[in-house]
Amino acid sequence: MLTAFGDPAVWLPVAFAGLMGLAILVYVVLDGYDLGVGMLLAGVGEADRDRMIAAIGPFWDANETWLVLAVGLLLVAFPLAHGVILGALYLPVAVMLIGLIVRGVAFEFRAKVRPERKAAWDWAFFAGSLATALAQGCMLGLYVMGLEITPATVAFSALTAVCLAAGYVFIGACWLIIKTDGDLQRRSVRWARRCLVFIALGLGSVSVASPLVSPRIFEKWFSLPEIVLLAPLPIASVVTIGLLWIALKNLPDHQDRWAWLPFFGAVTVFALAFTGLAYSFYPYVVPDRLTIYDAASAPESLLIILIGALLVVPVIITYSLIAYRIFRGKATVLRYD
Repeated sequence: MLTAFGDPAVWLPVAFAGLMGLAILVYVVLDGYDLGVGMLLAGVGEADRDRMIAAIGPFWDANETWLVLAVGLLLVAFPLAHGVILGALYLPVAVMLIGLIVRGVAFEFRAKVRPERKAAWDWAFFAGSLATALAQGCMLGLYVMGLEITPATVAFSALTAVCLAAGYVFIGACWLIIKTDGDLQRRSVRWARRCLVFIALGLGSVSVASPLVSPRIFEKWFSLPEIVLLAPLPIASVVTIGLLWIALKNLPDHQDRWAWLPFFGAVTVFALAFTGLAYSFYPYVVPDRLTIYDAASAPESLLIILIGALLVVPVIITYSLIAYRIFRGKATVLRYD
């Protein structure tokens, strides 16, 4: 049965790498915007904080499902890589989990405590969002650096932490442009415009560092015909960032017809960046150490897991689409009574 579709030792690891990559990308986009909204809470008053929380309230918990899916796929499909990656990133992973826990507790408590205590939980939600974003940026930087811990790699991971957090703030502001109106929408446009600079800095930093730390990546990027085939990715990224800058200078428009455009552009930038990273590191799941074929579970196990994944993933997608359909439109005050 396994051989009916070709060599399972070849296509099954690729299939799981694709599923894991999809889960990571969707997580970065969806949980990225609600982490960004959480970080933006620090700069507004109580009424605006309520509207901002309402803008993510129906979605934020389900968005984290994609992180659980990605880590679960890494564990069951590439157990050897799971141990190496999470072992090397133990500290930022711990900080991320603490941040996620604090966010969850703060989100529930802010709606149930006495009014004078609500601000403290809003600050807790902000702190949890910031810690999670910075930890994920640190993990990205160390991964790009080959999971090596040196002063130079730690400094680079600090830069990527700041830039990824700014990227989350950017996509969060773009989400608020869709979900809010009036003064809060105008402020969201200003927030997005300021953070766009950090996105360009982060993309440039990773693009410069990746070929410098890996001769293999340098060869994949700058040899022929690869350099020609890869050229559309950086060109499209630069063009998209330029168009985003122009669009944000002309928003909000009176009829609110183009409020979705910055968020669409942000998703495009994230997708292009992720595609570039995936191309650069393939077929390695641990940079320059373990390929997806070396780290994969037995084909028989992968086939069983694949059947389960093909049942679960459509359910998650369907649930998410239904939630976004039901709670479309501008955000109003989120209530529990």
